[in-house]
Amino acid sequence: QLQLVESGGGLVQPGASLTLSCAASAGTLQDFIMGWFRQAPGKEREFVASISRAGGSTSYGASVRGRFTISRDNAQNELFLQMNNLTPDDTAMYQCAASGLSWSTLTTPTKYSSWGQGTLVTVSS
Repeated sequence: QLQLVESGGGLVQPGASLTLSCAASAGTLQDFIMGWFRQAPGKEREFVASISRAGGSTSYGASVRGRFTISRDNAQNELFLQMNNLTPDDTAMYQCAASGLSWSTLTTPTKYSSWGQGTLVTVSS
């Protein structure tokens, strides 16, 4: 059973950058398509980004494209989300997730079988 742990969240000002990490405490990330999702209070869970097993393909949600970058280091068993030019609308709980399906954009949460607990990102002045 893949166990995921996110880190790197915090309180930042608008315009700042932040990098989230997702580590596997059990299991091997390279066997899975990995994704990031976020959920703001009172809103539905939103697809942020996904990355193929080898890292050669990525996909982004419209609201973060051009500002966020997903990457992975399979040797270190870690997933990352580099977030630039953050705005208050980026405030949310961010979760990493793993899917055993074949590569596609996989924007739907139900396509992912393992989830971390999340790390909170707050963007406020």
